[in-house]
Amino acid sequence: MTLRRWPVAVAGLGVAAATMTVLLGYGGGVDDRLLPGLPYPGPFTAWMLPTARLGTQVFAAATVGLLLGATVLAPRRDRLLTPLAYRHVRAARWPALAWAVSSVALLCLTISDLLGRPVGATVSGTSIMTFVSSVDLGRALAVSAMLAVAVFLACTVALRPGGALFALVLALVAVTPAVFTGHAASADNHQLAVSSQLLHVVPVTLWVGGLLALLLVSRTDAGDLARAVSRFSALAVWCLVAVGVSGVLSAAVRLPSWTELLTTWYGQFVLIKVALFAFAGWAGWQHRRATLPHLRAGDRRAFVRVAAVEVLVFAAALGAAVALSRTPAPVAAESEDVATSLLGFAMPPALSIGALATRWLVDPLLLAAVLALAGTYLAGVRRLSRRGDAWPPGRTAAFLAGCAVVAVATCGGIARYAPVLFSVHMVEHLLLAMVAPVLLVLGAPVTLGLRALPATTDPTWPGPREWLLAAVHSRAARLLTQPLVALGVYVVSMYAFYFTDLFALALRSHAAHLLMVAHFLLAGYLFFWVVVGIDPAPRGRPSPLVRMVLVLISMVLHGFLGLAIMQSSDLIAGDWFTALPRDWGPTPADDQYVAGGIAWSFGELPTVLVVGAVFRQWIRADKREQRRLDRAADRAEAGGPPDAHDAYNECLAKVADEERSSHDIDGGN
Repeated sequence: MTLRRWPVAVAGLGVAAATMTVLLGYGGGVDDRLLPGLPYPGPFTAWMLPTARLGTQVFAAATVGLLLGATVLAPRRDRLLTPLAYRHVRAARWPALAWAVSSVALLCLTISDLLGRPVGATVSGTSIMTFVSSVDLGRALAVSAMLAVAVFLACTVALRPGGALFALVLALVAVTPAVFTGHAASADNHQLAVSSQLLHVVPVTLWVGGLLALLLVSRTDAGDLARAVSRFSALAVWCLVAVGVSGVLSAAVRLPSWTELLTTWYGQFVLIKVALFAFAGWAGWQHRRATLPHLRAGDRRAFVRVAAVEVLVFAAALGAAVALSRTPAPVAAESEDVATSLLGFAMPPALSIGALATRWLVDPLLLAAVLALAGTYLAGVRRLSRRGDAWPPGRTAAFLAGCAVVAVATCGGIARYAPVLFSVHMVEHLLLAMVAPVLLVLGAPVTLGLRALPATTDPTWPGPREWLLAAVHSRAARLLTQPLVALGVYVVSMYAFYFTDLFALALRSHAAHLLMVAHFLLAGYLFFWVVVGIDPAPRGRPSPLVRMVLVLISMVLHGFLGLAIMQSSDLIAGDWFTALPRDWGPTPADDQYVAGGIAWSFGELPTVLVVGAVFRQWIRADKREQRRLDRAADRAEAGGPPDAHDAYNECLAKVADEERSSHDIDGGN
């Protein structure tokens, strides 16, 4: 079972290069008159820069695809990589290394392009260090190169599925830095543009790479290939939806009107990309409808033909994407307003209930995540219902309410006013870290998944249920659910966020903002999973008394955080809030005092509710224990077998009596 079909991959690289070359020549992307008034770096840089960018995209897709094949699209055996998965991982080293080299070349060529001078006259150790240390784009390219090297090293030493999964996560992270530093990140509505790009780039990389990985091992066992294609088909559907939605949003941000689709080079290239991805989607549907039955019957030829054509179409789409990146979008002139340049949107009007309710700021990535989470949960409930199993409606209501809270906090009017007023940000913080996690935890999503997901029929092909069980019982889960660790992650990180530069970074960088949202949610979910969770825990639940103490400690420390913010003599993220031209509402100092008061007062309300929930669980546990003891007593009176728990307690009591007697004898001697 060796990796084959490399000629198709090479042909795809040629198609991508040819498509890029034709479109760049047609659209003038390498013309020295494209942007009048700017210095021209010469034809070498003009042509090699998009070539290097194409290399980073192609090699990234190949790396991600091979690692996806090793972790998801290949069988497992005895917690080790099977020979097929091992070959996937080892093969992924070389595109990862080529990815790193392409990123370094792109970095050097970008310096030449920005300075408008030949690459030989601009690239030196000093210029590269200055570019990497002072320019966001330089830092992003350097980070991508270093992460690609880390992927190469991880693939070199990986022998277990966990190592391959770690390399896959690193590779996906390495795809994202450039998204946060391109034209989308600096334009108006940059939140919408950047999130749309993320929602586009990552699914495309998974889609293209996964298909390439399947084609490279198309001569493996037909049954294994059929199962891998079936799994990839389900992933491809999600990727197709994400790519379609994000593509529409990206075009809407960059095109002043839909007529620009036909009257500008940029719009025409967008239409070419749409046509190519639509064809790829049709080919994927053909896989599900026609080639899978042939594969299950042992015939690989139909799959190979369709997959080869699909890879070539994807290659052309990548070439078109690179040409599109070198073609100026016909957007209206960017606003010179200070608020718009900082926020990505105009300064909103004075804060009011009506403004919070109507002035939503939708983030496509976060909204898509919330909708996917709620939809998956409802699909699990529906599966249980169709099977005849009951699921408590209260849990469903709690989970959906938690999803709604996340949507309101990240996409509603709160999201628009949070970077303008510290007090509104604090409300967003409380909703994400205290309210939504409690509701999500009470929905018991892990329990639902374990009940709704079917167990695999082949232990060498673990499915979602087995992955979920492995995650719950992993070493990382055991460590993170240790009560003191969960408390530390939840509380200490809040102090670190507000009393370092992290808060200011989250206001200025959309990437940091997304990480902030994820951290608040996950830290809160982890803590409340330990405290009031219903789902199974890897180390069992602490006693109700311990959980009550944890909640009270978190309440006190959160109150101290609010007081510290109120009493701080320095403005937190002061450079940001004083730079905003806001002519309404409180001063930044007064607003900070209000934010601390919200953290100190309102923050206690969810905690009090959690204390009530823990106390209620405590009472119910005592009642269950009392009923068990009553049943054991009734069995004893009736002469039935003793309860196993009672027998164990009697054994312990007997051992204690024997030790006490031995101690008395020793004392007498």
